[in-house]
Amino acid sequence: MPIAQSAPGRRAACHILGQLSAIMVGFCMMPVAPAYDRRAVAGELASADTAIAVEAGEQAPRLTTLRLRGASVWKNRTDEALPDHVEVRGVAQPLVWRLDRASSRFESRQIELVYTTESPRLNLVWRWRVRAAYGPIEHTLLIRNLGKETLWLPLQPSFRFDWVIDPQSALERFWVEKGADSPSVQGTHLDALHDGDAWEGTSSTYARPIANQPREMIPYLMVEEPGGARRGWYVGIEFSGRTRITLRREAASLRGEAGLNPVPGPYRTRLPPGGIFATPTIFIGAFRGGADGAGNILHRWVRAVLNNPRTLADPSYPLMVNNSWGSGMAMNETLARRMIVDSAQLGLEMFHLDAGWFRDVGDWQADPAKFPHGIASVADFAHRHGLRFGLWIDWTQAGTSNRPGALNVHDPAIRDWLIADPPAGWKHSEPFKGITIDLGVPAAKAWAENELERTVSDYHLDMLEHDGYLVAQGSSRADHLAAPPQASSERVYEDSGYLWVDSSNSTDVSYHATRAYYELYERLRARHPQLLLEVCNDGGRMVDFGSAAHADYFSITDTYDPLSNRRAFYDASHVLPPAMLESYVAEWPAPRIENFRYLLRSGMLGWFSLMLDNSHWSARQRAEARVQFALYKSALRPLIRDADLYHVTRRPDGAHWDGIEYHSARLGRGVLYAFRGSAPDQPTHRFRLLGLTPGSRYALRFQDGAAANRVLSSEALMQQGVAVTLKWPFSSELVFFERISSRDTRPELTTPTPSM
Repeated sequence: MPIAQSAPGRRAACHILGQLSAIMVGFCMMPVAPAYDRRAVAGELASADTAIAVEAGEQAPRLTTLRLRGASVWKNRTDEALPDHVEVRGVAQPLVWRLDRASSRFESRQIELVYTTESPRLNLVWRWRVRAAYGPIEHTLLIRNLGKETLWLPLQPSFRFDWVIDPQSALERFWVEKGADSPSVQGTHLDALHDGDAWEGTSSTYARPIANQPREMIPYLMVEEPGGARRGWYVGIEFSGRTRITLRREAASLRGEAGLNPVPGPYRTRLPPGGIFATPTIFIGAFRGGADGAGNILHRWVRAVLNNPRTLADPSYPLMVNNSWGSGMAMNETLARRMIVDSAQLGLEMFHLDAGWFRDVGDWQADPAKFPHGIASVADFAHRHGLRFGLWIDWTQAGTSNRPGALNVHDPAIRDWLIADPPAGWKHSEPFKGITIDLGVPAAKAWAENELERTVSDYHLDMLEHDGYLVAQGSSRADHLAAPPQASSERVYEDSGYLWVDSSNSTDVSYHATRAYYELYERLRARHPQLLLEVCNDGGRMVDFGSAAHADYFSITDTYDPLSNRRAFYDASHVLPPAMLESYVAEWPAPRIENFRYLLRSGMLGWFSLMLDNSHWSARQRAEARVQFALYKSALRPLIRDADLYHVTRRPDGAHWDGIEYHSARLGRGVLYAFRGSAPDQPTHRFRLLGLTPGSRYALRFQDGAAANRVLSSEALMQQGVAVTLKWPFSSELVFFERISSRDTRPELTTPTPSM
């Protein structure tokens, strides 16, 4: 509905906000008298847990409050800073924004406040929307050029805030690293937020751990009050390109911003006549219950809002996969067929053909020496054995193949798509890494769309994995869609097997390439709605909410031992649904069957992919693997799909015990994954469970018989905990629990679990 312009309507809106100000309570609030523009109008949006109030000033809008429903309110004292100038023909031109009341809308699930400028003619939509009954509320800005000349926009953050806080309040800041390459020693950060503290976190399409620099984050920040109900707020960014979140505490102010990363700069982006610039969508929400309270809200919200409904409707999601990389580049048709037969016998559900099948980098055709009958014949063989078929590809990498259809860096047309000219005598240093093309170039994007369609259709794919440095974040080109680089700041170099460009235009290159990547995958999925999409990017380098909206699961790290898998899962599962988090299980010493279970279960917390040569497995190990895979499908997968998740121990360190709990109130059951580390003097650990239904009784079953099955109250499980004793270091146990009638004392579970 249009914004009401009558004086009574304005008075009513201000009265509502005045009431909100009067009930401000909680850890981040101080009484502040409202100072509204008398001509302003205001409104609210809310989900089950989060509510916001906004105000439309004559020259700028404002988010006035963020509220945890029934509890805390945070008041924002800063207006949205709309662009104050644009560049026209090399000259900065100031902008004066005016509210367009007739075009603005307050609706039950969306608010759009529209602002315009006369010279040059621009239209700006400041949008908030609720897309689920629970969880955070999304925000973005859209700026349209209504004139006839190309303009250059300066950086426009997606969201700025300046919360009013009590200077004496205790606050904590929480964020999570990507598992890029290998999880770091810390991974998950929960730090006291003191007066004078300043922090920033960054994210991009390819996280590279660099010595003495902070790791890239999954673009999400949470602030909470320690102790008590552990209430707080969070902000996240739904974009895979170069982004940044900042936070600074100073006296009664807690301020920051979220959006595109301005460094290196100065940032600017081209806005042609009729063009639209959209800031990366952010979301904000409120929670209670600490990091897991916020995380479980986000898990449900990501599934409902960002994930593909068709994927979630598949009862086999997340799948159990056999990946060919255990044999590396030596993979061939004979070996692939043997692995497919073996996968079916073990009870796995998809065969994933990794790198090693193609002719050369950028030449994504089957190597006839390795696959004389082509890739489609292997896919059809997998299908005949009841398996789905997935394929690895790094489709934006160009190489030196001169075969027809290949991305050849020496082809003049393709050379212009590259992020930079190849150095003299350049050859790829690894058999699957080349020079990245810029998807922001329309011709490169068109080629990619055709190549993706050919790959999926001709090779009969059920799943497509993309790897490597896929989405550009820097270019030396002056004639691409993104802003040209400044020569004074440009740096072209090689790192991680790829060619890189750092310059003033890095964020703008990333912006356009990411948008193009999203459009390509949206159209690919529309043509092939059953297709699964994996984001690998050399393991855990592009784990973010934008990718979650355009793919089905992530490779969360490029290091595959049990500890690294559990660390990467521990970190990412704070914010992303566990079914999306893939662990590759690789070779690792397992002299005892207990060590073998530990190896498998360390990869069975979320999406499971086996990535080793199992031809040396003993008969007992093969039998045990079949049991564990059947257990995953029958008892673990239903919980991984939609149960709440709790981090019931500290982050895994390899020496001490660690564990993860799933609990579904709807199903009335859950499971505790318990892992014993290397410490020889710690045979027993007591795990206190979380999230159980108060006043209930639970039947416990120890899958491997580490203890006798029993019945315990929810209070006993949450206060005293359940003790798990394991004889051997590097071993594990699964403790299933199910709510039972108060009169039922039998320690039995109604859900069958396979056993040896």
